[in-house]
Amino acid sequence: MANYDVIVIGTGPGGYHAAIRAAQLGKKVLAIEAEFVGGVCLNIGCIPTKALLHAAEELESTRHSSDFGLEVAGAKLDFKKLGGWRDGVVKKLTGGVGQLFKGNKIDLKMGFAKFVGPKTLEVGGERIEGSTFIIATGSEPNSLPGFEVDQKDIIDSTGALRIEDKFPKRMLGIGGGAIGLEFAQVYKRMGAEVTVIEFMGQILPAADPETTNLLGKILTKQGINIRTSIKGVKQEKKKDGIHVTLEDVKTGKQEEIVVDKILVATGRRPRGKGLGLEAAGVRVDERGYVPTNEKMETGVPGIYAIGDVTRPPLLAHKAMREGLIAAENAAGGNAVMDYQVPNVVYTSPEWAAVGMTEEEASKAGYKVKVGKFPLSASGRAMTLDATDGLIKLIGDAETDLLLGAHLLSPNASDMIAELALALEMGATVTDVGLTVHAHPTLSEGVMEAAEHLHKMAIHIANR
Repeated sequence: MANYDVIVIGTGPGGYHAAIRAAQLGKKVLAIEAEFVGGVCLNIGCIPTKALLHAAEELESTRHSSDFGLEVAGAKLDFKKLGGWRDGVVKKLTGGVGQLFKGNKIDLKMGFAKFVGPKTLEVGGERIEGSTFIIATGSEPNSLPGFEVDQKDIIDSTGALRIEDKFPKRMLGIGGGAIGLEFAQVYKRMGAEVTVIEFMGQILPAADPETTNLLGKILTKQGINIRTSIKGVKQEKKKDGIHVTLEDVKTGKQEEIVVDKILVATGRRPRGKGLGLEAAGVRVDERGYVPTNEKMETGVPGIYAIGDVTRPPLLAHKAMREGLIAAENAAGGNAVMDYQVPNVVYTSPEWAAVGMTEEEASKAGYKVKVGKFPLSASGRAMTLDATDGLIKLIGDAETDLLLGAHLLSPNASDMIAELALALEMGATVTDVGLTVHAHPTLSEGVMEAAEHLHKMAIHIANR
């Protein structure tokens, strides 16, 4: 019977980070993967989606290049070639993870792992023992009754990646979260007529309303039909397409639309059940999450859990950090997780946030002050022909502590790192405003927003 110091179940971003860190700390490590090395993110999530978003952005830029004198004649999209490029990016990255395992002397076993005791797993009929375990089994798309996914007419995020498979003329996206909005923009820019419905009263329901409402207006201007407070009731396939009944959740009024494809993007659920965790004494809650403390420990000594299987937000970079925390503790350390985790939606413009919203800060007892800087006042945004956007900072009026940041801007996914660092360090809004930012850049809008919070901004009125 094989025996290891650390066994990691799942090789997504959290799992492979955990395995590598444990090996770096001198532990004998086994990584177990049921589907594909790299997990959802590298294979059918973050990476291929961003590849398609980039292609769609490049395509869109050719349509507007004549505005600044660049004439591009005959630009067209080869869906099959794009699919090959997407898969090539994925192959390079997943192959890279395999090489990292080899370089760090990590054993890899393919198969479904199930606990048969507190220190024992069964994988493909083989018993494997370990001193410590890290559960990193991730999540999978939610289902929606009446809209069962067949990956042909009704697809989830995995099916949406297959743009080379009979690209639709008309698409309905059910769900106005990150996945629904990103694919809506990809499909719209590649030629589809796109409608997105969201059950709640705003897209990105838990996020800052001002920046998300502005994002909704921008996407509408780009030709995407955004409908909030709407739910899908039923669908029926007919010769002319899929007939979908929609209902206004406030008034109950129903209507019918006809589309060629439906994307179900109603969130994801954890893969916490079916692992035999009861045999190890590990608790799984009613939603399938494995509860942990800030050290990523479950209720059973020596068994850790990380990433999507533990708690929202379901983000790859959160899983990565949790993986490092779990591995360090599995090796005898005393690391804790800091949940100042940025969230990003990779639309164009990008939306990114970290820390509290105004509402959350008020409920937490802070005296809230807000600083804003619109991209319409940014010289760099003008040179990019991208002046739709907003940078917004939340601070405490009494202590000047930075509490949150909400960005709607090109490159927001990169700009948010500065503000995540500021929150992690306990910086004040004054600290952010005193930091010299290069000119002309989009990021100097962060400095201007900080100055605006103190009524000292230079390029906008201080109202």
